[in-house]
Amino acid sequence: MKFTPAIVALAAALAMPAMAEEALTVVNFGGANGAAQKKAYVEPFEKAGGKITSVEYNGEQAKIKAMVEAKKITWDVVEVESPDVTRGCDEGLFETIDWSKIGNKADFQKAAVHECGVGTFVWSTVMAYDGDKLKTAPTTWADFWDVKKFPGKRGLRKGARYNLEFALMADGVKPADVYKVLRTKEGSDRAFKKLSELKPSIQWWEAGAQPPQFLVAGDVTMTTAYNGRIDAAQREGKNLKITWTGGIYDLDYWVIPKGTPNKEAAMKFIAMASTPDAQAEYARNISYGPTNNKALAKLDAKVLSQLPTSEANSKDALQFNIGFWSDQGEALEKRFAAWAAQ
Repeated sequence: MKFTPAIVALAAALAMPAMAEEALTVVNFGGANGAAQKKAYVEPFEKAGGKITSVEYNGEQAKIKAMVEAKKITWDVVEVESPDVTRGCDEGLFETIDWSKIGNKADFQKAAVHECGVGTFVWSTVMAYDGDKLKTAPTTWADFWDVKKFPGKRGLRKGARYNLEFALMADGVKPADVYKVLRTKEGSDRAFKKLSELKPSIQWWEAGAQPPQFLVAGDVTMTTAYNGRIDAAQREGKNLKITWTGGIYDLDYWVIPKGTPNKEAAMKFIAMASTPDAQAEYARNISYGPTNNKALAKLDAKVLSQLPTSEANSKDALQFNIGFWSDQGEALEKRFAAWAAQ
C-alpha cells in the first residue's frame, strides 16, 4: 500500500499534538542538583517517551510572573524555594496540584504537601570549611563569627534569609527560639547588630557554586553553603567538611506555571519524580533528602549518613520557617539591602 504525500503529512500532523503533550521545559537551579535531576528524573522520563528541555535559573520569580501575566508560558515545571511556592500560590502564578495524580499524601513529609507545589527534596544551608587548610574544626556559629580564633574571610549568601538566623545563633539564641526572637523588632535589631560585627570579614556569594570555589581557592576560611554543593566537591576529591550544628534545612518544590498548555504532562513528570525509586536515585547522586519517605528504605547507611534528614545531622538543625519569611521577608530583605550597601 502506497501513501501519498498528503496522507503522510496528515498523519504527521495528527501525531504531533501527542508528542507535544510530552515535550516539557523543566527549570531548576543547575549545578550538582541539575546533574542529579538529569540522572534520576530527566533520563527516565525521556526513556519512557517524553522529551525534556532543561533550563537553569537563579530563582527569578519575576520571569514566571511576566509569563503568566502575558499568557505566554514557556516553562512547564519549575523548581522553586519554599517562600516562593507560597507567595506564587497566593499571587495565582501556579496551577493547583492534583495530588491524586502525584501519590499518597501520607507517604510524603508533611511540609512537602502544598496546594500549589510538590516538595521534591530536603536540603540544608550549613557551615563548611576546607579540611586541608583548617585543622581545628569549627563547631558552632559563634566559631564562625570568631575571626580571632579562626582568622580569614567568611562567605555568606547575599540576602537576609538564613544570615539573620545564623547571626542570632552566633549570639547565643537556641535554634528552637530563633524565630520567636526574630519576630520582634528587638530580635531583628540584634541579628543585624551581630551581622555588623562580621561585616568587615564577609565575602558575599550569590550562586550555589561559589562557596566551594571560595574554599578551594583559599579566599575564605569558612562559608555558608548548600550541603549538596559541598557533597559534589567531596565527590571530586576535595577535602571540604561540613559542620551540621545549627544548619537550616528547607525544601525545594516543583510548581507548574499557571496556564501552561502542557499541564497534564507536567503533572506526569512531577509524579514520576516523586516516586520512591526516582527519589532514592536522586539522593545517591547528591546528598539531599527525599520527601517521599518510602525512598529512605532504598538507601544504604553511607548515603543516609550524608543527608540533612539523618538523625545525627538534624538533631541540632533549624527548620526554615516559610510562614515567617512570607510575612516579614520583604521588609527584612529591603533592610538587608540598605545595610549591605552602607
